[in-house]
Amino acid sequence: MAFMRKSKFRHVFGKAQKRDQCYDCIRTTKQSWDRPFAAVNPKFLAVITESVGGGTFLVLPLSKVGRVDRDCAQVTGHQLPVLDIAWCPHNDNLIASASDDCSVMIWNIPDGGLVTNMTTALVELRLHQRRVGLVIWHPVAANVLLSAGSDNKIYIWNAGKGEAFLEIDLPDIVFSASFNFNGSKVVTTCKDKTMRVIDCRTGAVVAENKPHESSKPAQAVFLKDGRIFTTGFSRMSERQYAVWDENLKNMNLEEIDNNNGVLFLFYDPDLNMMYLAGKGDSIVRYYEITNESPYAHYLNLYQTKDAQRAFAFQGKRGIDMKSCEITRMYKILNSGLCEVIPFTVPRKSELFQDDIYPDTAKDQATITADEWFNGKDSGPVMLSLKDKFHAMEGTTQTAAKPIRKANILDNLNTATPQKAESAAPPPQPAAPEPAPTPVKAAPVKSAPVSTPAAPPADAPAPKQETRPASSENTAALPPGFDPQALIDDIRKLKLIVKAHERRIKTLEERVSQYEALSSEEENGEKC
Repeated sequence: MAFMRKSKFRHVFGKAQKRDQCYDCIRTTKQSWDRPFAAVNPKFLAVITESVGGGTFLVLPLSKVGRVDRDCAQVTGHQLPVLDIAWCPHNDNLIASASDDCSVMIWNIPDGGLVTNMTTALVELRLHQRRVGLVIWHPVAANVLLSAGSDNKIYIWNAGKGEAFLEIDLPDIVFSASFNFNGSKVVTTCKDKTMRVIDCRTGAVVAENKPHESSKPAQAVFLKDGRIFTTGFSRMSERQYAVWDENLKNMNLEEIDNNNGVLFLFYDPDLNMMYLAGKGDSIVRYYEITNESPYAHYLNLYQTKDAQRAFAFQGKRGIDMKSCEITRMYKILNSGLCEVIPFTVPRKSELFQDDIYPDTAKDQATITADEWFNGKDSGPVMLSLKDKFHAMEGTTQTAAKPIRKANILDNLNTATPQKAESAAPPPQPAAPEPAPTPVKAAPVKSAPVSTPAAPPADAPAPKQETRPASSENTAALPPGFDPQALIDDIRKLKLIVKAHERRIKTLEERVSQYEALSSEEENGEKC
């Protein structure tokens, strides 16, 4: 009997937001290059757009939802169509773009978005001899950028100085590239059907293998533990995914379907989840990556009737943790509508969920570009999402002043009843009433009492001394004990008892009268 594998992500579901929370009238590019054509970070959404006589892409603040004006400001510095864009992981205002004009440019977007067209780039990187179709940022080192072009070359740049640190020659066009967790290696897939793991400082090929049999574009991404996840096509043009170890030894290969679109990979290293989406598809599949065979466990899919032309996935720093959201997809349709689709783990509690929100990479570089070029490796700086969650609560909700209450349970006394509805003792009156006979409190430690001998008849009566209340008895009383409140309670109880006694006496009199009447009636009947 087969049992379903347990997973906290099995019931993850996506649900598109209402149209007024989406973006409309976006003229997406019609280029056939195999890239997602969109990128998103916690501040902005960027989409490569269609233009005449040059290359442009649109940058929108995430809060600017609704209809996009036809003449809105765009980035228009490239001479030919833009093929790829990527946001810097260490600065939410920096974006890199790769173009058909053989250049890579870096742009600084102001916080409020663009007011006029941006034509001048912050940095221009020009060494490629043919079009540049791929650009990615280093995950750890500041201002380190990788670009790949149709000239079969990869350049690793020190973007802050505008200099190329390393040039890598490959046999064919590069389809995809991905840094490992600390950025010391990069995995590439090429048109020659070969996947290679390359040392980023020397350019030496560490390992290589043929992941899929078809020459159609394959995609590869490094997992957090050093393994590699790929998508590609079989000899019969069936779409596949595969998991590989560090030495590019195949661990598992599965077929998906018979569609023709390239499946792009979006990896969540915090939760070890993989999202597969393709241009022209209307389905987004997601898997959980584990160390158990088959290593990639299918979870679920999100499907609509409209196919996507461009798409991007949001990172942990830009999601809504109050609704248990783990990622958010921005799906641009052929009609120009950009749907916002949150993917949510269903939870009832509104508290912070530790199991689905571990620490994530912070928007801060760990080392400088020069340190990395000199051989230093380091992991990313981690950000506690729990602190961010509480910070969001503090900014969105007014913190209420705490109300200090008396502890009712500490004031309970099993020997005598006490008012349960009053948490604090009542205030003392200014002129106290004549108190009844005081009740002696039982001592904490009882000592054996010896009966004194009776005094002689002619002996004078002993003089009674009035001693003040013993400090020992006062210290032995429980904290918060109020004798006056106890006396008031006893007085009320006595009144209640007296009222019940009168009620009982009245009822007894009525019973006796009823018995007398009934006996008289019986005697009359006998006569």
